[in-house]
Amino acid sequence: MKAVRFHEFGGPEVLRYEDVEQPAPGAGEVRIRVAATSFNGVDANIRAGFMQGPIPVELPHTPGIDVAGTVDALGEGVSDVAVGDRVIGFLPMTGTGAAAEYVIAPADILTGAPKNIALADAAALPLVGLTAWQALFEHGKLTEGQRVLINGAGGAVGGYAVQLAKEVRAHVIATASPRSAERAKAAGADEVVDPAAGDVEPVDLVLNLAPVTPEQLAALVPLIRDGGTLVNTTVWMPAPSDEARGVRGINLFVRSDADQLADLAARVGTGELRVEVAERVALADLPALHARAAAGELPSGKTVITL
Repeated sequence: MKAVRFHEFGGPEVLRYEDVEQPAPGAGEVRIRVAATSFNGVDANIRAGFMQGPIPVELPHTPGIDVAGTVDALGEGVSDVAVGDRVIGFLPMTGTGAAAEYVIAPADILTGAPKNIALADAAALPLVGLTAWQALFEHGKLTEGQRVLINGAGGAVGGYAVQLAKEVRAHVIATASPRSAERAKAAGADEVVDPAAGDVEPVDLVLNLAPVTPEQLAALVPLIRDGGTLVNTTVWMPAPSDEARGVRGINLFVRSDADQLADLAARVGTGELRVEVAERVALADLPALHARAAAGELPSGKTVITL
């Protein structure tokens, strides 16, 4: 089968489109015929060797944390899914990824793919959808009527975060670059603002999705009401707090959760949640995609890699 792998850490040039042996599922696992995976920023950091501490991978390594595809074979003891099922999942970050024609996945991380969108496009949901869900509701405890500032709302996670926050009738204030501000508005943001201009009224929750400096992150804390929360996804720096006012800073490390993913997929199925794909590229073009990402040339939103 064909796969993209890297045999050493480095720049996009280390990625190779090559032939590899088709894997076989073990106990509790399934083999998936991949329809698509997606590009996430963490893929580039893993490839570059920047994540060897928190996310150690064995070389050669196949990237691709998200998967959408069809179950092709079952390992021993698997009964919750069947051959032919259309599934999506957030694969273990330290394992073999889905930038390949087939991938092995633990059966218990999978859920059914939404039936109202193309199977390949469903690869745009797992990691970023789960990040938005866990940031808003597990850590941010967002409820109806609260005010949330989503910093970096024009990106892939931000698009889901805006939609999910509006579903619970929160007031959503978004920051976004000029090229992606319209995406934040289309997702349902009540306001699109520049927090540096000082025109943001106090909020209950700040969700930071942008690659900001520590000083920029700290500047968001005064915008939070006493007892509020800042949830930060740029986890290479600690989330600041203000203990005197009871403002908590939380670093989010997204995790795979099949139940949460099933809920997100159901919302897509009913039309409550929209999956937006900015670009689709072929597997053989994944090295070029990484090079474009390094140059800052990818469109806002999610890019899926189709097979």
